[in-house]
Amino acid sequence: MLSLLLSSMLLAPPAASPAGVVKPGATLEKLWSEGEFTEGGAEAADGSILFSDIGTRIMRFDPETNEVTVFRSPSGRANGLIFAPDGRLVAAEGANTGGNRRVSITEVDGTVRTLADSYQGKRFNSPNDVAVDAQGRVYVSDPRYVGDEPRELDEEVVYRIDPDGTVTRLETTATKPNGLVVSPDGTTLYVSNNGPDLKALLKLDLDPRTGEVSNPKKIKDFGNGRGIDGMTVTRDGLVVAAAGSGPLGGVYVYRPDGTPVDFIAVPENPTNVEFGGPDDSTLYITAGVSLYRIETTLTGYRPEPPAK
Repeated sequence: MLSLLLSSMLLAPPAASPAGVVKPGATLEKLWSEGEFTEGGAEAADGSILFSDIGTRIMRFDPETNEVTVFRSPSGRANGLIFAPDGRLVAAEGANTGGNRRVSITEVDGTVRTLADSYQGKRFNSPNDVAVDAQGRVYVSDPRYVGDEPRELDEEVVYRIDPDGTVTRLETTATKPNGLVVSPDGTTLYVSNNGPDLKALLKLDLDPRTGEVSNPKKIKDFGNGRGIDGMTVTRDGLVVAAAGSGPLGGVYVYRPDGTPVDFIAVPENPTNVEFGGPDDSTLYITAGVSLYRIETTLTGYRPEPPAK
């Protein structure tokens, strides 16, 4: 009983901030609910939202028509998605039936290729989520939750993939990393650890010149509750995370030091979040078998190429 109480306290929704992050009068809207397991929202240049329906498809939501169509199938069990600063789609493709166990690039012309699928000659476990920085470097979490394929790597860690495909293992202290995101100024990498030993939000210093990380710190501990799955950031540096389950399931907003700001309840277990819309204030949420959206007072951020 005590452990359950402590878990609830650690993941209790924060009290709403005075201003609130939900736009006055806005309500959560379910856009689509015909999936198997939705994940990984990413806004394309045309304003459409791509999201994964694990395990066989990447879907496309058109906010102009509210139509959902298939963008890519089979998807190689694509999970986390993000657009690089140059407009190419980066996908973490996991393990299990039909899984490619790689990080792929979809070129602007639709061609799909492998960016990386191994570290020191050993195949990835099951790439789960991806983040990018302004220099085009990709950060990928590589846990293994499902899949009977033989494992070639003993550890479940975070890797950095440089534009030329070079893969570097990062020392993050995460033992089962999941969601990850780079701060707007490029100096922080946030990583969620979602394993049986630790469910926490980790914060690391990131050198924007080299992509090296240091000084890992735990800024939020979720106890025995369901920790953070996917996350994104706002233009002013807030962390917006999909976490929790049941009455505690929803979108949690944190300051860079882990201080809670606000909470948006979601009726299905949330998996990922992405800002979109003309002013980047529409929050899209993948959860359960569905895609949701809600209008917020926040402004999302995505990396742009550095000025020449």
